Amino acid sequence: PYIGQWLTGSSRPIRVGAFTSSLVTFVMFEAAYFSEIMRAGIQSISKGQPAAAQALGLTYSQTMRYVVLPQAFRNMLPVLLTQTIVLFQDTSLVYVLSIPDFLGAASKVAQRDGRLVEMYLFAAVVYFSISFITSLGIRRLQTRISFVH
Repeated sequence: PYIGQWLTGSSRPIRVGAFTSSLVTFVMFEAAYFSEIMRAGIQSISKGQPAAAQALGLTYSQTMRYVVLPQAFRNMLPVLLTQTIVLFQDTSLVYVLSIPDFLGAASKVAQRDGRLVEMYLFAAVVYFSISFITSLGIRRLQTRISFVH
């Protein structure tokens, strides 16, 4: 709120709701992870690749676009997708801010019907199933794109 006040020149802090607060938090938190994954992916490319591209007369942007990033993307894709699964699992934290989500809905139904254990187990099975199936897909993708030596 105070940064928004400073940016807009307002006399009072701007009002920030639960959704905006959670969105800003997730974007900032996950951006750090995703940018680190991308940095590591780019650094995983041997120094000889950009040097060869430069020797061919490619500019820096052409080198990144046609030589480095395609190889780096191949290296970082499984990790990016795994981090996306972590982000999916972290979205259940918005329940703390009273934002309606799957876990919050399960909790409301559990309290209404008096079946806490069943509903929380159901929510856990759904989260586990989605995460497990997605991770199997990522593992399959990783074996498909890996180099055969």
